[in-house]
Amino acid sequence: MSLVTGKEILDKANHGYYAVGAFNFVNMEVLKAIAGAAAEEKSPALIACSEGAIKYAGIKNLVSMAKAEADASGMPLCLHLDHGKDFNVIIQCIRNGFTSVMIDGSHLPLEENIAITKKIAEIAHAAGVSVEGELGKLSGIEDNVSSRESILTDPAEAERFVAETGVDSLAIAIGTAHGPKKFKGEPILEIPLVAEIKKRTSIPLVLHGASSVPADVLEKGLKYGAKWEGSKGVPEASLVEAVKGGINKVNVDTDLRMTFISTLRQVMSEKPESVDLRDLFKPCMGAVKDVVRYKMRLLGSSGKA
Repeated sequence: MSLVTGKEILDKANHGYYAVGAFNFVNMEVLKAIAGAAAEEKSPALIACSEGAIKYAGIKNLVSMAKAEADASGMPLCLHLDHGKDFNVIIQCIRNGFTSVMIDGSHLPLEENIAITKKIAEIAHAAGVSVEGELGKLSGIEDNVSSRESILTDPAEAERFVAETGVDSLAIAIGTAHGPKKFKGEPILEIPLVAEIKKRTSIPLVLHGASSVPADVLEKGLKYGAKWEGSKGVPEASLVEAVKGGINKVNVDTDLRMTFISTLRQVMSEKPESVDLRDLFKPCMGAVKDVVRYKMRLLGSSGKA
C-alpha cells in the first residue's frame, strides 16, 4: 500500500473512538520495526520524522525508506513531519513525498501561530498533504496553578484556532512533556480538558510527549550502564483515559529510543566478540517492534487497518 495522508487515518480514528500511534524513527531498523508491528497488528500508523532526523539521514533517504516499508507492510502508513518549525523544511517535506506535516507555532503569540499555521495549511492542502497544528506549551505540570494555566491549551482559543487555520488535527497541551524525565513528582494530567476541547473543535486531537517509560525497559537500561535515573513517563491508565476523552493520535518517541538503546547495551555486553551489526541490531528491532505492537493494542488501533 502506498503512503496515505494523516487525515485519512485520523478521521477514521476520530469516528471510531480510538487513537493511532505516531512513532518516530531516524534509521532503517526502527522504521522496519514500526512497519512490521503495523503488519502484524493490522494497524494503521504514522511514521514520524523530526527536522533533526531529516538533517541526520536526508529527506530523500527517509521518504524512500518510508515508501518501501509502506508497500511491504500493506498497511495504511502516513509519513509525518513532527514539530516542523522551519518553513523551508516544511515545504521540502510537502514537495518530497511526506503525506502529513506538523507546523509547530505553539511558541508564538496566538495571532502569529494562527497566521503561519493557516499559510502552511493552504500550501499543504493544495498538494494533498494533511496538516497538524499545535496550541499550548508542552511541559510537565506540577502544583503551580498560574504556571499550569499558562501552558495548557485554552478551549476557546482552540475553537478559534481550528476555525481560522483549517488544520486537520490539533496537538493540545494537557500536562505531558518531551523526553524521559517528564515529571518531578507524580504526573498530573488535565484529562477532562481533552473532552472539552473535543466538543468545541470536533477534529482529531493529538497528544505529544506521551511515552510511558516502561519499567522493564528502564530497569534493563540501568542494569547495562545507562544513566537514566529519575526517568518517568505518562501512566498508561492516563493514556487510555485521554483516548476515551477524544485523543486520536499519540506520539511515541522516547519509549522506542530507550528500548533500542537498552537492548543494544545488553547485546553488546553479552556478545563482546561480535563485529556484525546485524547481530547487534536484530534484537533491538525485535524489542522495538514488541513495544510498538503493545502501544497499538493499548490505543485501540489494532485490527483497524
